[in-house]
Amino acid sequence: MSRTRGLKARSAGGSASPPRPLRPRVPLLVALAAGMAALLAGASGAFAGSLTVTILRHDGKPLPGAVVMVHSLDGTSKPSAPLRAVMDQVDLKFTPDLLVVPVGSTVVFPNSDRTAHEVYSFSPAHPFQLPLYRGKPYPPVRFDKPGLVTLGCNIHDFMIAYIVVTDAAFYGETDAAGVWSASGIPPGQYRVEVWHPRLVGNGESLERTLSVDGAAPAAIDIRLKKSLRPAMLDGHMASWDAY
Repeated sequence: MSRTRGLKARSAGGSASPPRPLRPRVPLLVALAAGMAALLAGASGAFAGSLTVTILRHDGKPLPGAVVMVHSLDGTSKPSAPLRAVMDQVDLKFTPDLLVVPVGSTVVFPNSDRTAHEVYSFSPAHPFQLPLYRGKPYPPVRFDKPGLVTLGCNIHDFMIAYIVVTDAAFYGETDAAGVWSASGIPPGQYRVEVWHPRLVGNGESLERTLSVDGAAPAAIDIRLKKSLRPAMLDGHMASWDAY
């Protein structure tokens, strides 16, 4: 009896082995880190703002197809990434006849018509020429400078198209209601630039500056002071003349 009690006493006394150090639970730490990253990402996104731009003609009707470009003035937003676009030729028309692409983008010009075309541009932003061809297109054309590129066909003078090459952080075209909008815009100072083929030469500046703080949606309404220029080519309606 006394021997049994002695064994129990030694096992409970100071001669017992020291406790092993606690090891961190790796899966738990990974989960905590992931949760913290998600929390920070959510907090960052909460500060991003939205912008709505509405363009109206001088008579109050909406102006669809207007190009909207939002430039960062304080470096909070970088230019959009380049992309690859297509401008085809169908039924003696460029399709689409208006493209907006970031600087560094490439555009391929297939010819799906039965007749040959010769695409060219003398615009300072990017002069180029694709000699007479049909079917298989030339290699893509890269546009590495911001500006307006006006396109034509040496065989069919009524074929006209535009490529707007932009270094804007956000860009797009107004819809049927004359509205363009974007979300996820970081807080900062921005310049909003608006362009439309029938605004060229009418003498009014369509630029505005604004602040985006993420606390409330930002909005700009622009109403033209003058009427649009008439359609340039009778009998050959372009997308910007369809209203």
